[in-house]
Amino acid sequence: MSSTPATSEQSILEATATNLTSPNEGWSSTPYQDPGGVWTIGFGSTYDLNGNKVTKDTPPITKPEGIVLLERELTSAYQIVNNDVRVSLTDEQREALDDFVFNVGQGNFEASTLLKYLNEGLYEQAAEQLILWDKQKGVVLAGLLKRRYQEMTTFISGTTLTEESKQSNTIVSPNPPAHTVSNSFSEV
Repeated sequence: MSSTPATSEQSILEATATNLTSPNEGWSSTPYQDPGGVWTIGFGSTYDLNGNKVTKDTPPITKPEGIVLLERELTSAYQIVNNDVRVSLTDEQREALDDFVFNVGQGNFEASTLLKYLNEGLYEQAAEQLILWDKQKGVVLAGLLKRRYQEMTTFISGTTLTEESKQSNTIVSPNPPAHTVSNSFSEV
């Protein structure tokens, strides 16, 4: 299980939603198909308030309902990262990974070389893997490329270089204390 500085889950989710997810997803009160043809609503949610897959027939939602959906899906991404990452993470690394998982999904994250490198403590190589996820159906999408650079920049900003890692060209993450847990966050 990963750990972060004594920052609450709520604070990390708020930062992820504000800095990465909602700006990259945008807002739509009505269902729309993303570039991959997946039906989404709100801030990129693929499930409605009742837990059903979004379709073209999903009724419109309000922005507060969209925030509930975003919170639910980011909380799920947070738990996936918690369960799958076996090394310490800074808040910034955590935010980048939560947004990445929100966007690519659990299965893609769990099968990724990024996760493999990360769990081997190879932070720099893991960060470099983010940028490789810029395609939809084999085509580079400008929006995904921009998002991946934002995630990579956020991830790297939470990474420190030790003298040993400078010489070996490896980034090392600090080993901060565990975080506290909360279950909600404010409007994005």
